[in-house]
Amino acid sequence: MSVPVTAQAALSCFPWRRIDAGSAMIVVANPCHSTLSSSGRAVAFISRIPCYPILARSFKIGSSSTSSSPFELSPPPIDHDLLEEITGDGATVSEAGIIETFGNDDEALDAFDNGVVVSDLSHFGRIRVSGDDRIQFLHNQSTANFECLQQGQGCDTVFVTPTARTIDISHAWNMKNSVLLMVSPQTCSSITQMFNKYIFFADKVEVEDITKKTSLFILAGPQSNQVIESLNVGNLVGQPYGTHHHYTVNGMPLTIGVGSIISEEGYTLLMSPAAAGTVWKSLLSQGALPMGSNAWERLRVVQGRPAPGMELTDEFNVLEAGLWNSISLNKGCYKGQETVSRLITYDGVKQTLWGIHLSAAAEPGTLITVDGKKVGKLTSYTYGREGSNKHYGLGYIRRQAASQGKTVAIGDDIVGTLVEAPFLSRQSPPPIPSKSSS
Repeated sequence: MSVPVTAQAALSCFPWRRIDAGSAMIVVANPCHSTLSSSGRAVAFISRIPCYPILARSFKIGSSSTSSSPFELSPPPIDHDLLEEITGDGATVSEAGIIETFGNDDEALDAFDNGVVVSDLSHFGRIRVSGDDRIQFLHNQSTANFECLQQGQGCDTVFVTPTARTIDISHAWNMKNSVLLMVSPQTCSSITQMFNKYIFFADKVEVEDITKKTSLFILAGPQSNQVIESLNVGNLVGQPYGTHHHYTVNGMPLTIGVGSIISEEGYTLLMSPAAAGTVWKSLLSQGALPMGSNAWERLRVVQGRPAPGMELTDEFNVLEAGLWNSISLNKGCYKGQETVSRLITYDGVKQTLWGIHLSAAAEPGTLITVDGKKVGKLTSYTYGREGSNKHYGLGYIRRQAASQGKTVAIGDDIVGTLVEAPFLSRQSPPPIPSKSSS
């Protein structure tokens, strides 16, 4: 069946801003259908619908028809259906609506290393910043260079205090009419309030927390590219980190971006809550293993991604946290810039964040010593897979006492070995200038 769809209808469903595509007309001939792969799993295809000024794409699971109904920004009445369905399948969901575990935490961690996982991170914050001055505003409020971002590109950025103490690391997408910021659950409200505090009367900036109006999934693991290709959106494979394209699911918005928050590999999926169940089922049908928030937190520690309240606090600055890839060293003035520049110029970073392999379980906050002298503090801890007797941590260590493979003491009787955690090892600090050169 062929369904006429106006470009206006196809594009108007984006939750961040209605896009005017003029009077162009596109016709979708059987745009989306499902078939069976050689493994017997249902394969969902996303058909590309070319129109000006961007590509609108359509996505429909298990049907040959498509819908073009505009998507309202308010949550639809079925926004809890995914949680109800997942709970019925045996998942444990907290009172706050966070999926804690599917009872497969070790299997999910193994799939992250060797297969593919999907995790519902809808409890993470999403902030939409719009208005003509949005780019300049975010450029001044965080560490990344927003002025160099083109539409459809993305980056990581860090929100800091005026003295460059860390608040949170955010993943940002630069869209046609807004910038979407993905932040940690515990900082969404405070960052929104901070933004509103710094918006002056003449600023054309609007800030909106759209967390409750959207759903957020993460697809990660070495086989995530195969899943993306099976959904007929393989044009994202191989694109730079932060690149994102817009699609529709049953006429509702879906944005897929390169990178999985915890890694530059994998994908981030933002969608209408009404589309979440369809997308979730499709990802599982392609072999993605579900991962709950408990396993995600364990993964965060092993991978070395700092988190607010643990590694990102007013006790540590952004350079000590090692978030170099999120910092522009050549842009103009921004909040915390003076401190950052001084620390770099005078090589003033006194401590750095390290991954630590522990001999036993340890409490965050425990002192780290070398030869009886305090050199740092443990900030996060997690345990390895069942039967492995492995323990992992993150901690800040004084630079003079830190090196790969260095042995340290955690508390009184726990031995730790310093390692470069994957997330931290991908950061690229500038070369330290030689003190002998002038």
